[in-house]
Amino acid sequence: MSQKPYIPPYGEKNHDLDTQARWAARKKILIVDDDVAFADVTRLFLEENGYEVDTAGDGVQGVKRIMVNDYSVIICDMVMPNLAGDMFYLAVERVKPHLTKRFLFMTGHHKDPKVDEFIKRVRGLILFKPFQLHVLMETIQAVEKKNAA
Repeated sequence: MSQKPYIPPYGEKNHDLDTQARWAARKKILIVDDDVAFADVTRLFLEENGYEVDTAGDGVQGVKRIMVNDYSVIICDMVMPNLAGDMFYLAVERVKPHLTKRFLFMTGHHKDPKVDEFIKRVRGLILFKPFQLHVLMETIQAVEKKNAA
């Protein structure tokens, strides 16, 4: 007597464990930037390169995101309304200090003494806008490598 293969009824989910494992292995990145167009282009580029990406339009939204997720890298603009990059970093430092080593700052404000002093104080990595996407990818990989050790 031959056994019929199991076919799940309509509506029942049939989970592919390989697909789930691949999704679980993806690295999560948070982009905190008030420039929606820039954040969207960056998100699309990173998703095409295998990352899962969340975005936040300012530091307040960023704090809400980090309260429910951990991220392998946090890409943070320095100048934003509501809660600027330095204040967002300090908020993260209070609630999830392990995430502070995963920051990658960016700004279009070159030679801003306040930004320079903050980056030196926290020993942060910073990219100056505009930057090429391959430079962003190399810097993200450096942050990941530093935190994997």
